[in-house]
Amino acid sequence: MPHLEMAIGPQSNIAELVRDLPIAAEVLGKFGLHCAGCGVNKYETIEQGAKAHGLRIEPIIAALVQARLSGFVPNISNEDRAPLRRAPGEFKRHGKIAHIVPIMSGKGGVGKSLVTALIALGLRRRNLRVGILDADITGPSIPKLFGLRTPLLLEVDPNAKPVPQGASAPPLMVPAQSRTAIEIVSSNLLTDQEDTAMIWRGPILSGVIRQFYEQVLWSDLDYLLIDLPPGTSDAPLTVLQSLAIDGVILVTMPQALATMIVRKAANLVHQLKKPILGVVENMSYFIAPDTGNKYEIFGPSYAERVSELAKAPLLARIPIDPQKARLADEGLVEEIDDPICDQLAGALLDAIEAHPKPKETISII
Repeated sequence: MPHLEMAIGPQSNIAELVRDLPIAAEVLGKFGLHCAGCGVNKYETIEQGAKAHGLRIEPIIAALVQARLSGFVPNISNEDRAPLRRAPGEFKRHGKIAHIVPIMSGKGGVGKSLVTALIALGLRRRNLRVGILDADITGPSIPKLFGLRTPLLLEVDPNAKPVPQGASAPPLMVPAQSRTAIEIVSSNLLTDQEDTAMIWRGPILSGVIRQFYEQVLWSDLDYLLIDLPPGTSDAPLTVLQSLAIDGVILVTMPQALATMIVRKAANLVHQLKKPILGVVENMSYFIAPDTGNKYEIFGPSYAERVSELAKAPLLARIPIDPQKARLADEGLVEEIDDPICDQLAGALLDAIEAHPKPKETISII
């Protein structure tokens, strides 16, 4: 039965609207505002969600009102569903991205990609515009976590400098957009075969990372998170030396070997005179669901020691959680609704405030 008396406006909370008017989920889904199970929508209004996805709010409100009155999902034009992207020629590189934060460890297998995703979710829950640059070119995980498979689109820059007759201006990549409007660029989105191996040497990897930063049609972002590969060689050096980063987040785990290698990464960051914003210990412990007992599966925590050596605050200790692992494996990481997302985002924002970014920017052209 149609809900005739329900008020629907720009400030209507998405989760509450879907709860009271279930057909709203289908209407919003037609616009790309996928709500069911999302760990972000319960914090957003229709206006905030539309803005994050680059959509005009008027057609969304009109379609919701029509569905409320009729009980059916109305026809929605392609024009109303299309994001309002800016022209490629408006890209201003550093001026359009407020903060750049690489996530690094030096060692593989500690969960950098998951930590990156959790931070991104926490920032989105604060209605900030977020992008993720997956700099782990040969072992990308970000698209899998977010359930993205469609290759990146290309757009020619209409404002590019003139080129010789017969030649064409190089196209720009359009970042993929996750269900919660997180923009993502990854080498796994350069092909429709997610198991294709990128057999590239160091200098090529560095060039690809530069392209992912410069030759992508990023929107105006509050935060660009960079998921770095393990190690302290070409890819991390390219990011740390070439981009105007705000600082680095180090990810570790409670294992002596991991701690030693993460300390190497911390030393690299210090040698390059970049700030370390904080330390995150992943897989820190496990809480048994039946007894509530706490078990240190990988041994005692080294988080405080790493934090002390890195001269940076401990942002969070993340427990082992099979539910998070399942959602990540199924490409549903955005369905994680956990306080750790807010803790990580809040700690990052505090660290950014404590380390004001230098006025100067660094050109990587």
